[in-house]
Amino acid sequence: MMMTALRSRLAVSLGLSLALGAFAPVALAQPHQQVLNDAEQYKGEALKLLERLVNIDSGSGYVPGLTQVGDIAIDELTKLGATIEKVPNSDGTQHILATLKGTGKARILLMAHMDTVFKEGSAAERPFHIKDGRAYGPGVMDDKGGIVAGIYALKVLKNLDFKNYAQITFLLDASEETGSDAATDLIKKTAKAHDVTLNLEPGRPADGLVVWRKGSATALVEVKGKASHAGVAPELGRNAAMEAAHQILQLGKLGDAEKKTTINFTVIKAGDRTNVIPDQASAKADVRAAVPEEFDRIEKDLARVSQDKLIADTEVTTSLKRGLPPMPQTAESDRLMAMAQGIYGELGRKLTEEGSGGAADASLSAGVGTPTLDGFGIVGGNIHTPEEYAEVESVVPRIYLLSRMIMELAGR
Repeated sequence: MMMTALRSRLAVSLGLSLALGAFAPVALAQPHQQVLNDAEQYKGEALKLLERLVNIDSGSGYVPGLTQVGDIAIDELTKLGATIEKVPNSDGTQHILATLKGTGKARILLMAHMDTVFKEGSAAERPFHIKDGRAYGPGVMDDKGGIVAGIYALKVLKNLDFKNYAQITFLLDASEETGSDAATDLIKKTAKAHDVTLNLEPGRPADGLVVWRKGSATALVEVKGKASHAGVAPELGRNAAMEAAHQILQLGKLGDAEKKTTINFTVIKAGDRTNVIPDQASAKADVRAAVPEEFDRIEKDLARVSQDKLIADTEVTTSLKRGLPPMPQTAESDRLMAMAQGIYGELGRKLTEEGSGGAADASLSAGVGTPTLDGFGIVGGNIHTPEEYAEVESVVPRIYLLSRMIMELAGR
């Protein structure tokens, strides 16, 4: 009951701000000078911390690197007065919950993730460096820039002696890129205990925030055939690889562009010897959808369409494993976006309003009913590639945006 009341208070507060025209045109907005000054002074420090984090391999499941990144974050957050809780993950890594207590009423959740998509050795191959105003290195914007933005926004608030919140929780996920049951349960449980969530995924290349995200799933196609000598008697076999190829071609058409549903086959396995007709094959596809109903439809269509086979006497089975749910755009996310737009206007800047095909932890927070807005990390591009970068000049405005967003949500 208490959480419902607090969320209602948040919605009413945001709604009144909009109705009263609190968000003035960009040309008329004035910055909070102390917050801006602190953000500018912290720019150099923030980049040094970013360099330290980027130069540590922390691919999903890599315990030594993720432990090192976590220890650095814990050290920084402990200095700010946060209490720390480590939550074990299924792969031997640990999630981190850092909690700051205040004197107000709002409970605000910040989220970022420590893992990257890059293998061990990537940091040595491509260490942090800055060129032409862009910082490069594995995970520089996804999501080590988000960790840095969160830490330095909290430093700005500490300088102000700002405590007009009941609690700020900074959740650092160790397995966002792959997902885990432990992370899912932790995020859902934590989000339910908060009034609002600000996810620190990267700011989009156009300097925006994310108001909706697609959900994710993995489609699996398995084919059983019959082995035979590929040269002597191929006709006696039933080629599972050929049937899998046929299934990939037809099942790959199950997407729906109008509904933003995509299905892309990405992993294929069949056979291990060139002179044997393979009796086993499998294929996995990345499936994305903006609404949950599309996952139901895809699951049914996979089973139905796969019965149209190319190779007689093969056995084809399909399944769909759901991952993160979609994060829909809502009235609450629109109000949060308007608040953020007004804050960015204080700097004479304008945010773009964006959606994303990438799934993220924000979907789990939004899925339990906690108002959520995403993309508060450092702005960057070329995500999940060796050319991933972060815009150096976005560091100050992004620290400012997050600091001021927390202040406004706390009711100051």
